[in-house]
Amino acid sequence: MDTPVLQLDAVRKTFRDFWGRPTVEAVHGIGFDVRPGEIFGLLGPNGSGKSTTIRMLLGLLRADAGTIRVAGHAPGSREAAAVTGYLPEITHLHPFLTPRETLAYYGRLFGLGGRLLKERIDGLLRLTGLEYAADRRVGTFSKGMTRRVGLAQSLINAPRLLVLDEPTSGLDPIGTREVKDLILALRERGIAVLMSSHLLADVQDCCDRILILDRGDVRASGRVADLKETLETFFLRTVSRTDTPPPLEAAGGLPWLAAAPAPTEDRPRP
Repeated sequence: MDTPVLQLDAVRKTFRDFWGRPTVEAVHGIGFDVRPGEIFGLLGPNGSGKSTTIRMLLGLLRADAGTIRVAGHAPGSREAAAVTGYLPEITHLHPFLTPRETLAYYGRLFGLGGRLLKERIDGLLRLTGLEYAADRRVGTFSKGMTRRVGLAQSLINAPRLLVLDEPTSGLDPIGTREVKDLILALRERGIAVLMSSHLLADVQDCCDRILILDRGDVRASGRVADLKETLETFFLRTVSRTDTPPPLEAAGGLPWLAAAPAPTEDRPRP
């Protein structure tokens, strides 16, 4: 069996205030692995610990306990960064650079240059459908086009591990289908993909295995193919809040929040 590209074991993270007092236990001893050629879905409602987990495996946060290894290396190390591609939920790119200049910038950060870098840039522009806009400033792009640039930069270093946070956010149906097809194609190339998304239909289309977090704990994990129902149904049943009243009732009823009948006026006939 292939050695996992990403491994987490008994990972914990607690956020503390200025005086070191614990404020939020974000992650409670979770563990999972992602193997080459596998698409792994990290799911959960808002506040479940997904973003904290991603930040820890990228080396942006340090775990309080447990171990994380990216291709056998500590997260945040040069060795781990060299084999990791990352598409954040919100794409932050320099608005005055073009897609071609953006990819050149990130490529040089990875030590690429010359013909190799040019070939990668040209290939990624074709792959993401940005050839026609390769020399336009990113600041003039729509959210969907900016997302495509972000996806291209996440692949410039030919990563072994690709971390995708809401990869289809802002894309139209055609773009969404193209990105999902690309993710599936990367799996065939042996790339390990960690995908986090609230669009559960996309997760069900792409992922081999999933793990559902809720309030920092693992609620469920397993193979998508073993599900006997839709992923959305399973997810909602797994993280349902039985103690939560309907939204209007929870807010005190708000009787004023209703469509008032349109006023009628008796107008004299001409």
